[in-house]
Amino acid sequence: MVVVDMSNNPPPPSHETKDFFPSPALSLSLAGIFRDGGGEGNSAGNMETMEEVGDESKGGRPREETSTVEISSENSEPMRSRGSDDDLEHDDTCNEDKEDPNNNSRKKKRKKYHRHTVQQIREMEALFKESPHPDEKQRQQLSKQLGLHPRQVKFWFQNRRTQIKAIQERHENSLLKAEIEKLREENKGLREISKNPTCPNCGFASSSNNDPRVPAEEQQLRIENARLRAEVEKLRAALGKYPLGASPNSSSSYSGGHDEENKSALDFYTGIFGLEKSRIMHVVNQAMEQLKKMATCGEPLWIRSFETGREILNYDEYMKEFPLMEKSGDVKSKRMCIEASRETGIVFMELPRLLQTFMDVNQWKEMFPSMISKAATVDVICNGEGANSWDGAVQLMFAEVQMLTPVVGTREVYFVRYCKQIRGGQWGIVDVSVDKVEHNIDASLVKCRKLPSGCILQEQSNARCKVTWVEHLECQKGIVDSLYRVIVNSGQAFGARRWMATLQQQCERLLFFMATNIPTKDTPGVATLAGRKSILTLAQRMTWSFYRMLGASSYNTWNKVPSKTGQEDIRVASRKNLTDPGEPLGLILCAVSSIWLPVSRNVLFDFLKDENRRHEWDVMSNGGPVQSVANLAKGQDKGNAVSIQAVKLRENMWILQDTCTNAYESAVVYAPVDIAGMQSVITGCDSSNIAMLPSGFSILPDGLESRPFVITSKPEDRSSEGGSLLTVAFQILTSSSPTAKLSKESIESINNLLSCTLHKIKASFQCDNGY
Repeated sequence: MVVVDMSNNPPPPSHETKDFFPSPALSLSLAGIFRDGGGEGNSAGNMETMEEVGDESKGGRPREETSTVEISSENSEPMRSRGSDDDLEHDDTCNEDKEDPNNNSRKKKRKKYHRHTVQQIREMEALFKESPHPDEKQRQQLSKQLGLHPRQVKFWFQNRRTQIKAIQERHENSLLKAEIEKLREENKGLREISKNPTCPNCGFASSSNNDPRVPAEEQQLRIENARLRAEVEKLRAALGKYPLGASPNSSSSYSGGHDEENKSALDFYTGIFGLEKSRIMHVVNQAMEQLKKMATCGEPLWIRSFETGREILNYDEYMKEFPLMEKSGDVKSKRMCIEASRETGIVFMELPRLLQTFMDVNQWKEMFPSMISKAATVDVICNGEGANSWDGAVQLMFAEVQMLTPVVGTREVYFVRYCKQIRGGQWGIVDVSVDKVEHNIDASLVKCRKLPSGCILQEQSNARCKVTWVEHLECQKGIVDSLYRVIVNSGQAFGARRWMATLQQQCERLLFFMATNIPTKDTPGVATLAGRKSILTLAQRMTWSFYRMLGASSYNTWNKVPSKTGQEDIRVASRKNLTDPGEPLGLILCAVSSIWLPVSRNVLFDFLKDENRRHEWDVMSNGGPVQSVANLAKGQDKGNAVSIQAVKLRENMWILQDTCTNAYESAVVYAPVDIAGMQSVITGCDSSNIAMLPSGFSILPDGLESRPFVITSKPEDRSSEGGSLLTVAFQILTSSSPTAKLSKESIESINNLLSCTLHKIKASFQCDNGY
């Protein structure tokens, strides 16, 4: 028996990784704590050498107090007598077990631990970071260098690995406890709510305790509670099936001769999801070859539509061209459909920065704010070659893609992203789903798979890039709202054209934001460059908040309410803001409705952004005119601009408006702002504390592209554009109290506002009846 000091020193904080998954436990287990294990230098300094270590993976808890550990005969050398002079720890400087000269009886010797010097610990830590499992040759060399016995080096490394494992398990236990405590608090809140049931429409107390209607807030709590419980159970099952750091093939019992008990974060991930790095590399290389062919081949693989001008994938030719590519094999049984599209364009961004944008998940999400509601890098499977190169980088990623309407569900997809330099100045970025990942994460949620998709980037002159985008999806068929059925089922809603148009628009916005040579005539009302950037930054934050509020992501819980006219389909959602200074504090109510109008997207966009016609639809302006205070261009198209407008009938308020348009969709976003605050922003002050509640419009084509009905020489009469899908969204602050409840008056107020606005827009285009 030997004494081991395993004091419960708190581990240093791990590197924070931004995560979009709702569970911190899942984030921690996937991000991996093993990478930070090398930073436990202070704890390692107090770690003592012992003869052998018991395996904590057998179920025992890590020892936090001074305890004894028996020596395993499996790893120890042949037994020696207690009195042998060859005992490693028998030393005059550390052996205090001397016999009493006055006592003739033999006293039992006991070994004392040996405390290493700072230099010895530093050298062993350096080797540990490079190789946590040194072989016999490395241990011999290190023992000679430090003046230690090889067995002392061997046991130090065993102790170090065990300590890191204990730290990992303590982290997991604390996070699971936090999850359980959160569930308890929410259950307690649900019990309190159930004692006083209220009506979801009016907010008043229900007349009967047996009322089957459940309040909206209680519904949201129940959904969140069930989701958290399922996530905790999923973590428990994963940790129970494969102990932390162990692969499925490793033994659950500890063996000093087989150092299988500690793995890296990637090994832990592959242990749960059954992935092998060699298989992943085979799949992504195969996908890259397919992407290059799909991006460059013409007919018969791609056939251009005579009516719409869009390229259509010849699927029979595709199956002949790529017979060896992995397929799901059960498309018919799952009622899956194939969506394929290709688009080519020029973007104003340098190639290195564009590569960085695609491979950094945060920059990637910011580049597509209207499309990506959630995104995360689950794990880095392979780093790129070189310090600043992405060549060969492989990442496992998650994304939730949305449309700017709550009536079309989001698409959640797990995929592997691979970046590779094809030749000088040309790069490929391919995304492909891996079946094993999806089936092990949650097969019930995976309704969309990425077949080899991505883009080929070709460097051009003047800091530009030519981008060829291929989007190839396999999606489960589902019920789609009748308004959006055509545009979704045709593949346009999530196709390559939308990705390319959004990329070009955002790259142009960044170019105008960084420009220092904008003519004064393009920035009326703003005298300084700092003021221009401050206004553009505030408008960007307002628009991104609008995009996040408008979609069908799990961020929002939408409930349908009857409209005043009975013609519109209105959905409402509420949330409480307690800490964000960018929004008013209190209870916020959102209302959204979508309609079809027999007006082209461009005509409708020009009408809504025109300040001279704002009084025709804006109920809040009380029918009065508005005057432009400032106008800033943020793109070559005049429709991409930020403006500040003064409402003459409301002297204490200005309106900040951001208009965005590209080849696929358009948006008009605005919010009332305080005049004093906006004047400080115009001078260049920080805009992060300006509180806003954005409202606005999203405009999409209806997808009914067809040939014109008449032949004419006039270009304006040859347009093949159909109607438009208009989504109107409003937000109001119903109460500044954090404990306020949603009232019937608030719902009626925002319902009237929405219905009145839609009526005015229809009347402006003389289509109020019958549409």
